[in-house]
Amino acid sequence: LPISEQLMLRQGFAQAVIRICVIAEIWICWRLKSCASIFERILGYRGVVPSRRMKERLNRVMNRKPLIISIGELLWDLLPGSKQLDGTAANVSFHAHALGAEAVLVSCVGNDEDGREILAFLHALGMATYGITTHREAPTGTVRVGVDADGKSTFEIRERVAWDFIEPDQRVLDSAGRADAICFGSTQQRGQQSRLAIRRLLLAAPPTAFRVYDVNLRQRFWSWDIVEDSFELANVVKVNDEELSVVAEFFRLTGDDETLMRGLAGRFALKAVALTKGANGSSLLLGDEYTTQSTNQVQVVDTVGAGDSFVAVLALGL
Repeated sequence: LPISEQLMLRQGFAQAVIRICVIAEIWICWRLKSCASIFERILGYRGVVPSRRMKERLNRVMNRKPLIISIGELLWDLLPGSKQLDGTAANVSFHAHALGAEAVLVSCVGNDEDGREILAFLHALGMATYGITTHREAPTGTVRVGVDADGKSTFEIRERVAWDFIEPDQRVLDSAGRADAICFGSTQQRGQQSRLAIRRLLLAAPPTAFRVYDVNLRQRFWSWDIVEDSFELANVVKVNDEELSVVAEFFRLTGDDETLMRGLAGRFALKAVALTKGANGSSLLLGDEYTTQSTNQVQVVDTVGAGDSFVAVLALGL
């Protein structure tokens, strides 16, 4: 080729490489939550002026809400004298939505008044409901809730209810393909159909997504097969102090909290492990960095949903 054409090709190639670097820089800075002045910086980046189409794409990236999907229980807590919408997955979605995320709840309700009331409530909150199917036969889930002498919640969980039969459709799977985080737990997997649904959703997620597993060992609604499979599927784990002792014994890990968390992270190639310790605060292992956070001393009234709100904040904070 003539020298002039070679120079034009090289210049075009250089411009393309620079534009790729610009997009990569935006993505990295956005993931690090440091994009306050990125657009102004990029406008002058090495003298490259983005095209109108490129500016539109940059604006979409800058303004996009993180997509947090939670899959699992959606039910009514039957409290003394009242009822309250609840469920691990539901609580994660409520808090993620309140914190400004695009929250998608994947679950199932019955074809009954309780189910219709739930859907109406979620619509009133402005939450997406396309991930919630209606089962023709199984009833909407319910749990009888009490509080023991130590202020900890007790649960009587009804079996073979709608959320045992979760079936994500193609729209939900498409959403999973662009998710920033997918949150799931142990109890939701007591039914084989819902367990398979969780696996399908996680396998549809992009490699960059956080797959957040809340160990959440409730009553008899879990098995070591479920726990071990879930650790394998996850790249982020949240566990409380009681569960950490149980899990560590099963996996033959010993040591203090930090040593146990590092042991789990190393065994399952986890990006992060979060430990909640009630009045003693929490700990986080993120990569190789270990930190602890104390908590204010308060009189415990009700701990229902406390761990779920932690999961929502964790998924967004990562």
